Amino acid sequence: MKSLKELLRPNILKLQPYSSARDEYTGDEGVFLDANENPFNAPYNRYPDPYQRKLKQLVAEIKGVPSDHIFLGNGSDEAIDLIYRAFCEPGRDNVVSIDPTYGMYQVAAEVNNVAVKKVLLTTDFQLDTAALLQAVDDNTKLMWICSPNNPTGNCFQTDEIVKLITSFEGVVVLDEAYIDFAPGKSLLSQLSRYPNLIILQTFSKAWGMAGIRLGMAFAQPEIIQVLSRIKYPYNLNILSQQKALELLSKNGPRFNEWVKLLVDERALLVKQLNQLPFVLKVYPSDANFVLIQTTDATKIYQFLIAQKIIVRNRSSVSLCAGCLRITVGTPGENVGLIKALKKYQ
Repeated sequence: MKSLKELLRPNILKLQPYSSARDEYTGDEGVFLDANENPFNAPYNRYPDPYQRKLKQLVAEIKGVPSDHIFLGNGSDEAIDLIYRAFCEPGRDNVVSIDPTYGMYQVAAEVNNVAVKKVLLTTDFQLDTAALLQAVDDNTKLMWICSPNNPTGNCFQTDEIVKLITSFEGVVVLDEAYIDFAPGKSLLSQLSRYPNLIILQTFSKAWGMAGIRLGMAFAQPEIIQVLSRIKYPYNLNILSQQKALELLSKNGPRFNEWVKLLVDERALLVKQLNQLPFVLKVYPSDANFVLIQTTDATKIYQFLIAQKIIVRNRSSVSLCAGCLRITVGTPGENVGLIKALKKYQ
């Protein structure tokens, strides 16, 4: 890869980050008269730890990654935006992304005035590695890969992802938001091999914590330091940090049970969907959702809405004409979905 100095925006290299009171003193005890806080209404009167040290320590234990390799953000969307701001000069640099994929890569690019070069997946939703590398030019700073991919649901072949990482001179961002439903396919254990790799994960999916907005980025410490310098000082409030610590500790033993149940329910749902006459294809999934091709996605979508069952109509997405994306719910919710679909005429 190119050096970090070559890849980062010049103004980011020169940036002097904001220094908060909690940067200068990190202890938990004392008489705090340094941050102009109200002395009443503890503990919510105090600014939260800007570096989420206790939470990162727990995340490091769960993920098996040193804490200095971890960035925690307000959902993965914060990390996505910061990565653009760190590496891409607005109006000049560009990124390469697979298509179809998660829509926030495009939205964040437009907000930051960065061009996106989209490369279609193959007809069986696999990476076109050669086309992705051919799309790269001298101003390409990032490559976005989501695996398992949204909305297609499938993991990409590990050797093809590695080929992109080792062949591209910029930064590869591998979004593994759904990786807990695809055991053994994460590259997190190999992070130290690739200095130009950023892996995104989240607690919104398998951990059932979408409401507290907690996303993770894993990378070499030099990249984590850059993201930490340019984030807003207190990007994770005290309530989110406390709740995350509580839920990660309490639900740790239940995590594997949830994942197994959802994977089993996914298999059952696939079997039942395949028996419906208007379902043309159920695509293989490594996520907590399935993508199905139907005879009339819009009509079926509206029918389900009338039954107060909400799925996503993905018909307008590249390569997904006639497709619905269906999240795997509880056993009862899945039974209700199938019962409703059997009534569709």
